[in-house]
Amino acid sequence: MNKESKNCLLKIKRCLYVLILSMAMLSSLPVTASANSAEPPSLVILVKNPPDDLAIVMVSNEHQTEASVRRVAWEGYYVYRSRDMQADGQYRFKVATKGESFECAIDSPLQDYNNVFTLDLAQEELTPGKYPFRQAILVSIRLLLTLIIEGVVFWLLGFRQRISWLVFLTINLVTQGALNLWLNNGGSLIPSYLLIALIFGEFFVFVAELIAFPYFIKEHKKSRIMIYVIIANLLSLIAGGYIISVLPV
Repeated sequence: MNKESKNCLLKIKRCLYVLILSMAMLSSLPVTASANSAEPPSLVILVKNPPDDLAIVMVSNEHQTEASVRRVAWEGYYVYRSRDMQADGQYRFKVATKGESFECAIDSPLQDYNNVFTLDLAQEELTPGKYPFRQAILVSIRLLLTLIIEGVVFWLLGFRQRISWLVFLTINLVTQGALNLWLNNGGSLIPSYLLIALIFGEFFVFVAELIAFPYFIKEHKKSRIMIYVIIANLLSLIAGGYIISVLPV
């Protein structure tokens, strides 16, 4: 490795710390708020690969309210809104599928503004949070798709040097990885609110990449590099919005 490459790698390491710090600050920002204009309070029961005839009914009140259902890819979201919330914070549900039924309950009061529980049909258990490895799977899928899209743009604009691709991978793994982790940690499972969060987060990614890419890549003029950043992030935003509509988040 020549001296120029070593110096560039050193710069990448230094900037990496700055990018990680910036993305950490981004991840600390809230995605949803409890104001009237924001997403209303909700209780979401998340089911992986739900049967078509699955029904979940809240039997904690005299009306026995059935959840509204939304299915995305391999997941089903069984949602109760603020009007369905119980004053005593005690919830009991009847789950029915394939001619059989069982009951499960939430034993402790709800704490968060938007509450997510996972229903394990095999174990007949309702547990707080999302199922194991869900975040890792979804972040990996979205990150891989983003790298492919932006990598195609990077190649078409004539970037061929190994050091340029190393910079490309390093910066995108930090910025896009942090963005997707932030989206997954936001708590919301509703596409419209996540799309707003995506646009907000993508702005910070765009600013970070608009600074980092021209600073580290010397293969072409800065004008071409900035054109890459603009096109790549625009396509990522469009693709991200589409992914939110067809894949779990």
